[in-house]
Amino acid sequence: MIAKQDFLKLQNGSDIRGIACEGIEGEHVNLTSEAVYAIGRAFAKWILARKQIRPEECIIGVGMDSRITGPKLMVPLINGMMDEGIYVSNCGMASTPSMFMSIVYPETRYDAACMITASHLPFNRNGLKFFERSGGLEKADITEILNLASEIAGESGPADAERPVDVNSNRYTELELIDLYAANLCLQISEAMDPEAFDEEPLKGLKITIDAGNGAGGFFAEKVLSELGADVSGSCFLEPDGTFPNHVPNPEDPAAMQAICKATLESGADLGLIFDTDVDRMSAVLSDGPPLNRDAIIAMISAILAPEHKGATIVTDSVTSERLTDFLENRLGLKHLCYMRGYKNVINKCKELNNAGIDCPLAMETSGHGCIKDNYYLDDGAYLAVLLVITVAKAKKRGGTIGRLVKDFDTSCSAREVRFPIRREDFSDYGKTVLEAFEKRAKQSGFDVPHSYEGVRIRFSGIFTGWLLLRASLHDPVMVMNLEGKDDRDLEIITGIAASLLEGFEGLDLSML
Repeated sequence: MIAKQDFLKLQNGSDIRGIACEGIEGEHVNLTSEAVYAIGRAFAKWILARKQIRPEECIIGVGMDSRITGPKLMVPLINGMMDEGIYVSNCGMASTPSMFMSIVYPETRYDAACMITASHLPFNRNGLKFFERSGGLEKADITEILNLASEIAGESGPADAERPVDVNSNRYTELELIDLYAANLCLQISEAMDPEAFDEEPLKGLKITIDAGNGAGGFFAEKVLSELGADVSGSCFLEPDGTFPNHVPNPEDPAAMQAICKATLESGADLGLIFDTDVDRMSAVLSDGPPLNRDAIIAMISAILAPEHKGATIVTDSVTSERLTDFLENRLGLKHLCYMRGYKNVINKCKELNNAGIDCPLAMETSGHGCIKDNYYLDDGAYLAVLLVITVAKAKKRGGTIGRLVKDFDTSCSAREVRFPIRREDFSDYGKTVLEAFEKRAKQSGFDVPHSYEGVRIRFSGIFTGWLLLRASLHDPVMVMNLEGKDDRDLEIITGIAASLLEGFEGLDLSML
């Protein structure tokens, strides 16, 4: 029997994640078939109670990305759900955003959905992400489901988890959901290009390079872009392969961005696009090679939305730069709310502002997670890619490029991130103590310390320019510092200031600074 604390260890914020197979030394499986079976049953019970419906009235869609453990985990997950008497639709290889849309589409209208994914984590990891009609589940919901799963685990055994799915049951169906999802993306592009005269190949003459990193995003090249006439011949790593043999499918990874930049330039593409494993994140590359990731992708999406949202607020995570604030507020006439890390945090803040009557069309992290208000507040990499593709196609018809939209965004900087291990058992309390003292020292030194929703931020201007942010990890005994200067000299000065402000904290390992 799996202990309650072992179930709770699988929680990762508003997701479930764990080690699903052996293969990395010192990391042993904790996301077992038995655990997934109990979680499947628990989620079915949870959604039935949430919606106040009977099992025979409920259908849940289940999909997976390209991870090697996806098919193995799909079996106990479906069995657990079906053992609660509900209907299950096996959606096969899918994307995280498409699984949410399965709740929305009139052709499906599932009561809930589950995606088997661990985003960009190593091949031995996997996890579960759940959706209901209002969006992804909250942290408290996941805790409730895991507590319920721990109770269920005492009633079941290995035989329940490991038996084959009864594919002949009238409560089991299969659907290639990604085809329906792709068709809807195609429709959005076609309508945006020429809503009056429907064109079967509205992207003809456009060359776009896709790097799916061997995740689930290859469909975007084949079922969307190519379907609409675009040339995708320079694309790479489209085939799903959960060993990720070429690079980590992660728009934040330098090797991944280098690969898509290289492929875009070599193929002479008008645009390059890169997705993470489950396609809820994306970044891009302009035709002449500059990458659009981190601050730059937020700047570009904001510039696309700005004409229809004058004076609106853009929500970002805490590690966006002062350069982005300057671009959003002084170039685009928008407002920048630099909030907290965590895609659920920025999405919920976006919802909160709109509910209060404040126009907030976009919430986006530097990681590439980005939600559009008009797209169900869904962090959908493919939807953001559609916005870019439409903008590029329209610009090319006018004889221009989209680079003009961000030509005033200052990309010159020198940056680094440093992680300080906390060598204390009470790491959470110690981290708070460090932040309080760090802020006090910064203010006493006369530095500009603006209000921050997360950690302590310091802005520098004048003889040297840049910023730094010190924050504490929510779950790990680590403090993280992001530093950025206008150039290497400014970064060196800011690093020196950071070191002086951190002097005397013996519980921090400052050796990496």
